[in-house]
Amino acid sequence: MTNAETVELCHSLGVPIKGQSSSLNEAYADMVRRKAEREGLTRDEQPQEAPAESGGSKAKKTGSTIRIHALAKELQMTNPELVAFCQTLDLAVKGHSSTLNEDDAAMVREKAQQAGLTGSTAPAPAPAAAPAADEPLVVAEAELAEQPATEPESASVEESVDETPDSTPEVDGGSSDEGPTPEPPADPSPRVISSAGPGSQPDRVVSSPGPESAKAGPPTESDRPSSSAAPRPTPPVGASGRGGPGGPGGGPGGRPGPGGRPSGQRRPPRRSKRRRRRDQDELQPQHLQLTDRSAPVPEGTIVIERGVSAQEFAPKLNRTAADVVKFLLNNGEMVTATQALSDDHMELFALDVGAELLLVDPGQQQELELQALFDDSDDDDEEAQQLRPPVITVMGHVDHGKTTVLDKIRSANVVDGEAGGITQHIGAYQVDRSGHVITFIDTPGHAAFTNMRARGAQATDIVVLVVAADDGVMPQTIEAISHARAAEVPIIVAVNKIDKENADPQRVLTQLAEHELVPEAWGGDTIVVEMSALQDVGIDDLLDQLLVVAELEELTANPTGRAKGIVLEANLDKGRGPVATILVDKGELKVGDPIVAGASWGRVRAMINDRGEQVKVAGPSSPVEVLGLSSVPAAGDEFRAAPDERIARMVGEARTHHRKIRDQRADARVKTGTKLEDIFTQIQSGESATLNIVLKADVQGSLEAVTDSLRKLGRDEVELVFVHRAVGAISENDITLAATTNATILGFNVRPDRKSRELADQQNVEIRTYEIIYKLLEDIEQAMVGMLEPEYEEVVTGDAEVREIFRVPKLGAIAGCYVQNGTITRGSKVRFLREGTIIWKGEITSLRRFKDDVREVREGFECGIGLSDFQDLKPGDVIETFDEREIARTLS
Repeated sequence: MTNAETVELCHSLGVPIKGQSSSLNEAYADMVRRKAEREGLTRDEQPQEAPAESGGSKAKKTGSTIRIHALAKELQMTNPELVAFCQTLDLAVKGHSSTLNEDDAAMVREKAQQAGLTGSTAPAPAPAAAPAADEPLVVAEAELAEQPATEPESASVEESVDETPDSTPEVDGGSSDEGPTPEPPADPSPRVISSAGPGSQPDRVVSSPGPESAKAGPPTESDRPSSSAAPRPTPPVGASGRGGPGGPGGGPGGRPGPGGRPSGQRRPPRRSKRRRRRDQDELQPQHLQLTDRSAPVPEGTIVIERGVSAQEFAPKLNRTAADVVKFLLNNGEMVTATQALSDDHMELFALDVGAELLLVDPGQQQELELQALFDDSDDDDEEAQQLRPPVITVMGHVDHGKTTVLDKIRSANVVDGEAGGITQHIGAYQVDRSGHVITFIDTPGHAAFTNMRARGAQATDIVVLVVAADDGVMPQTIEAISHARAAEVPIIVAVNKIDKENADPQRVLTQLAEHELVPEAWGGDTIVVEMSALQDVGIDDLLDQLLVVAELEELTANPTGRAKGIVLEANLDKGRGPVATILVDKGELKVGDPIVAGASWGRVRAMINDRGEQVKVAGPSSPVEVLGLSSVPAAGDEFRAAPDERIARMVGEARTHHRKIRDQRADARVKTGTKLEDIFTQIQSGESATLNIVLKADVQGSLEAVTDSLRKLGRDEVELVFVHRAVGAISENDITLAATTNATILGFNVRPDRKSRELADQQNVEIRTYEIIYKLLEDIEQAMVGMLEPEYEEVVTGDAEVREIFRVPKLGAIAGCYVQNGTITRGSKVRFLREGTIIWKGEITSLRRFKDDVREVREGFECGIGLSDFQDLKPGDVIETFDEREIARTLS
């Protein structure tokens, strides 16, 4: 095929090429070959281009045929018009790429002229064709005028242009006139490939490579018109760009002038991809800025946050990022300047430069700077140390009697004040035993309050582990043992409820020994006290043992310095504002002292002890309620007495700012939620549902416990998103927020007032309030289980072996089977097994025994089975029937 034919065929197939110099990958090339072979376009040798007709017709012809789009251009008709016209003449034409022989083409021309469909009597000239195989090509290059290299586009290049009359197909190389180019050339060095002899087609102009591409490799096969006529380089011509016809200079260079191109000739496709000239600066090697090894490093301990990059880490050691990257590269570690460094990377580099490093978690560096504002010089004064009361934390499994033990010790019934008899938050009390003060902390035993038990263990000196004699060691008992060991505090075991009929203290001791708590009676070092809180048995023995252990521990503290301790609990009181239950660890807290508790700050307005009495001073190991804070602190936050109110305010506001930044990074975008009562419909429709929650609780510890428990319930099908969590009553603002985000309000130990309930009814906001955490978690879990998409399991009901195949007209293949196990039922779902492999699934459409239709066939009988849409039956196959049964979903 000719180059032009190949280009046109590629265009008809949608192959992205621009001209005969374009390249194809192997996949496109195969597609073009197959298309050419199917349409019979391939030949044994390169065809000659047909000479132009005397009538001026220059339509592109392929041997004795002509394509529809070439004929349409000749007749000045559109391709669809000509295709439709040819079909009216009963010619086998499918599209613009179809071909016609000379006789059909002549008939179409005649009929089109008679019908007046042609645009003009003179057909359009044909586009340039590739030179014949026996005509060599000559390449002529125009010499560039002297010009700066930085402005190639503004240079004016004189080019020779062929002046070819429309009626003359021959090209006269000597009669061309020079003229300016109609537009700036796309490339500084154009070249013209022209045929050497007369009678050839007009010259083909292509862009020669610029200076950057001068070193390009040899031309590929796609750049050559034919294997026998490969282009060869020639020396450049003179400044005029003109050479003799057929001589070494070849044809005229440059582009044709305004009158040089025959009218109607299509511009050959040009390469539009221009090679971008890279900046010389980019090609220059980049010089790394390395610091001299003798450069000093900052003195003292340098605080660095974990996860910083080399760009952030290096300046703090008076080095550049290039120093860090080069050092690690020499040690076999490939890192970039913006990549996060590991702890080992930073410590290794600090050791090399001689710097002392302290790695802290993100945000901890600012906290260390804030801690430096407090004066802790009095804490380590050994002369000021005095004995302090022990802090005892009572821990154990839920409903094992922890609060009842404290009730007997305090001689006050506090169990009745807790909903359902379950301790909802930490209670801190002080009792006097023979002139010795003991501080008790009661922690919840429910599984949801893990963090609160951990805080209780960290703030304590001795742990009393309460274990019910009738119940034994339970999950929360084991967890309490782990917390006490993590805090490295001694454990005293109180075996409670020994008065019950099914009590078995020896079994409890055996279980404790399995967890490395060996009783003293068995040769261990764990003190075990058997008691019954309800019967007031063993209480005195327990207190005596506590005092003995406290004396052995030698617990001391400085009672005169600035106070320091931990926040046990915090809540928002409607009349008193933020209230924090704190435990003083060191120093002395007075009314009027500036105080910082986490991100909260203020001045102590009042202090109330566990008996409800206002006190002026709270010493070490004293639990008190503090009023006067700016906001509700988080349970577990450390509190400090500040030197003055200015520092307290500065530290509190700085912590608030840091927490806001951290929350903004961590909080996910709140999605459009679904109400709890409507979410089942959304799950059933196959969509993933989002349950937005506004959670309010009475105290900070309960809020934290409920939040952690609810987060564990989230699944892929149902996502829990906390829109808002806070301490305090359900307010109108909460209703408005829930209505905006389509959230459900959950209240724990809090209720909405009358105005809030009325607004909730107007806004159609769902409010659910609870007093026991069991009920809250059960309701949410049951609701989410109902939301989950049902799961099914397959239960095999029977299987039959195919022994013979019967062909029945209109019914197809029927399997003659023997039931090996179970029962085969008509309409059952089946799996068709062949050599143990499932090859089809479907249903039983017909079931017969002899000639009777039956509903089921039991084991040991023969039957005929017809299957839906399956006819590939073979003896020895197995038909297995099964039922799908729904499984009860759980969140575990």
